[in-house]
Amino acid sequence: MTPPTVVTTAIVIPIYNHKDAIGNTVAHLAVHGLPVFIVDDGSDAATQAVLVALAQQYASQVTLLRLPQNGGKGAAVMAGLRAAHTAGYTHALQIDADGQHDAADVPRFLAAAAASPDAVILGRPVYDESVPKARLYGRYITHVWVWIETLSFDIRDSMCGFRIYPLALACKLIDDVALPTRMDFDIEILVRLHWRRARIVTLPTRVTYEPGGLSHFDVLWDNVRISKSHTRLVAGMLVRLPLLLAGKCMPRWRHPSTPDKTPGASHDNSHGWWRMAERGSQFGMQLLALSCRLFGMRFTSLWLYPIVAYFLLTGRTARDASRQYFARLHSASPGAGMPQPGWLSAYRQMIAFAQSGLDKLAAWSGQVKNERVRFDDPTAFEALVASGRGALVIGAHLGNLEMTRALAARNGHAKVTAVVYTEHAQRFNHVLAQAHPDVVSHLMQVTDFGPATAMLMQERIDAGELLVIVGDRVPAHESGRTVEARFLGAPAQFAQGPYVLAHALGCPVYLFFCLKTGQDHTLYFEPFAERIELPRAERARHLGRFAQRYAERLEHYCRKAPFQWFNFFDFWARPRVAKNTDTAHG
Repeated sequence: MTPPTVVTTAIVIPIYNHKDAIGNTVAHLAVHGLPVFIVDDGSDAATQAVLVALAQQYASQVTLLRLPQNGGKGAAVMAGLRAAHTAGYTHALQIDADGQHDAADVPRFLAAAAASPDAVILGRPVYDESVPKARLYGRYITHVWVWIETLSFDIRDSMCGFRIYPLALACKLIDDVALPTRMDFDIEILVRLHWRRARIVTLPTRVTYEPGGLSHFDVLWDNVRISKSHTRLVAGMLVRLPLLLAGKCMPRWRHPSTPDKTPGASHDNSHGWWRMAERGSQFGMQLLALSCRLFGMRFTSLWLYPIVAYFLLTGRTARDASRQYFARLHSASPGAGMPQPGWLSAYRQMIAFAQSGLDKLAAWSGQVKNERVRFDDPTAFEALVASGRGALVIGAHLGNLEMTRALAARNGHAKVTAVVYTEHAQRFNHVLAQAHPDVVSHLMQVTDFGPATAMLMQERIDAGELLVIVGDRVPAHESGRTVEARFLGAPAQFAQGPYVLAHALGCPVYLFFCLKTGQDHTLYFEPFAERIELPRAERARHLGRFAQRYAERLEHYCRKAPFQWFNFFDFWARPRVAKNTDTAHG
């Protein structure tokens, strides 16, 4: 286990000629017992004298640095951050010298940094009546540009000078990039840190403007500098757009330094796929949806290629999982022309996964024509719909199960409800719901297949609905209730839940797969069992038989569409929890 980060924080105060305010500012900060680095940005002689006196008065806390000439607020802050980093501190709290910020909030900022040591803790000003209205409303121009430059609302106020930086991250950026040295520094460092995947934690904090207070903001030239900075940042955003969209628009992918669910999620003994939170801001996913509406699916699909290339290069875990899958597929199908494991097969598999997300959006928003979706053999499906009976339909993370649910809802055919194990992908489902309201109304979230779940599902079955679940993942609370079956030439763990549930519901069971070829989707709907019986004395044997039948059909369709199976974790890993075939719900 990685030991928790020990956070040590110093205060950095940039100052230029604020001789009248700096005394009270330091006094209010000194009570918190933190070391203070005051950076004199070439102040006049009178201010220098005040600073020397303060350094003597607070000799145990204050370190006084002096720049030979005025270089701007950004230059002073960077000098202070470097000095604090060199002195061994992990974090630096930046605060202005003019007393506008509420020093009583320092403990709140420190607590936030301790709780999230990798994050930038950013103040969001709460103004009183003293704020100049031109300053208040003018800030919103910058806010909007920052939201565009980051494709997010993470940075609520980029101009507040009350913030805590993780010093290793901030100083690395300062060393790598020529940041501006004037008032535009506060904005640009935040945007560039956000580009580097820094977390932003925002805290409200009171800001006051003293009557007659000294401000060094040059209305003309500082606004010119800020405009130039935004021009640079917008250009930088456009260059980085594929990577930014990757972080925003792909609901299941994370930056490689953090765990995630597919692709690349670990399926080892301690980090099941179900533990991984959804990644991606709703803003970014809505941006993807907007692109689909404005420019069409084909244009939006072009962004997937650089995005997936980035994840292929940085996602070692995803590459390893893909390589293992294709190695087993190739070994289990000698002479069948299966793809060779490697970079190209992993890239094509990830492209297929990304495209399936766009296809879901297209299906729900009505951009998929009915003639583009056909049954390989509609006989079983048409007979089931005509009978009015409900049924349990077992699918897989193969192809696009969502396609049929969308078309059924849009065309008023069978009532199809998707049963999902967790509340993953809530943001993505919210975006789908904006395309069609039936997304959420026909979605049932469960954590296991216990008696209470079975009762809820029985009501749906009795109403003639088709409940669609997947058979190639094990929900969190069912991790011990697995059954072993051979899949692609090796033993793998499959969930008992679908078969136990079918036994409890007493309904017919079907298998369903939806595979994509070019721009068309082919639906495969086949009978699995008219009724699943699990006699108590032979329960384990019967469960194994049903799981093996399912594994064989899944293997068959993996051979038909090898790039469209999206379980990007070690599917063949044995769980630490011992198998339990005697206590399954019945």
